[in-house]
Amino acid sequence: MRYINTLVEGETIRNIYLCKGKRSAETRNGRPYDSLILQDKTGTLDGKVWDPNSSGIADYEEKDFIEVFGDVILYNNNRQLNIRQIRKAQEGEYVPADYMPTSEKNTDGMYQELVKYIGKISNSYLRQAVEYYFVKDEAFIEKFKLHSAAKSVHHGFSGGLLEHTLSVVKFCEYMIGAYPILNADLLYAAAICHDMGKTKELSPFPDNDYTDDGQLLGHIVIGVEMVSEAAGSIPEFPGKLASELKHCIVAHHGELEYGSPKKPALAEAFALHFADSADAKMQSLAEIFKEKNSNDWLGYNRLFETNLRKTII
Repeated sequence: MRYINTLVEGETIRNIYLCKGKRSAETRNGRPYDSLILQDKTGTLDGKVWDPNSSGIADYEEKDFIEVFGDVILYNNNRQLNIRQIRKAQEGEYVPADYMPTSEKNTDGMYQELVKYIGKISNSYLRQAVEYYFVKDEAFIEKFKLHSAAKSVHHGFSGGLLEHTLSVVKFCEYMIGAYPILNADLLYAAAICHDMGKTKELSPFPDNDYTDDGQLLGHIVIGVEMVSEAAGSIPEFPGKLASELKHCIVAHHGELEYGSPKKPALAEAFALHFADSADAKMQSLAEIFKEKNSNDWLGYNRLFETNLRKTII
């Protein structure tokens, strides 16, 4: 098995990868070609089939495991595989776990740490609402532990949703200690629940793609629905408190153009937004630097709107 992160310019390889994406297009001269996204647990690689009608290119579809034969090149400072042959792989020729990007941290350990933060919520209504999913719903817990936090950009790997959520909770823990204006119970509950809608927005690996509800509703709306279900199961749950918790989830992207139906109005909503944004951006930087693995300037990055360089250690 040749993992994607070990491939270097100039080598010719034959290996099995997951075809995560497939798009047919035409060159400026009108010649057809296929553009692929190949994936294993170490990352993704852009692949090009410049002669898709060649006898060496067998029938295959997106989400198939395929054996590819081709040359590794650099294009715009990024690795690319120019593919000459494709064969659809059969079960038994590959181990699915080799193709699922996974958190480098222990998921069981992260989950136990998250449960300890649930124990810090002293308000019984909020604690019961969080426990409804994160302690009592075993099916949800297993899904949450294995889910990604995104299709791409940041934490787009198995265990990523749990890793991101725990990081956000820890950012909030610092702010709770630094700023007495914050309601600790509300902020802890909101931080733990803020992205749980992603368990329904995105499908499990190896697809890790948007579901119908993900396309139609999005994880913020789904998350609010889930909180409403949890609160509705608890007798005499205060309506105002439920609205405050839902507001924090609704506003955690911070701006309308970033998908939040409302901008933050509560201090806890601002704190959650800042924590969520900080962790997402820092993880994005970590993934960019890991992928490039270079101390040179990396060029302009559209996400950060600046030229990036890794610190020379």
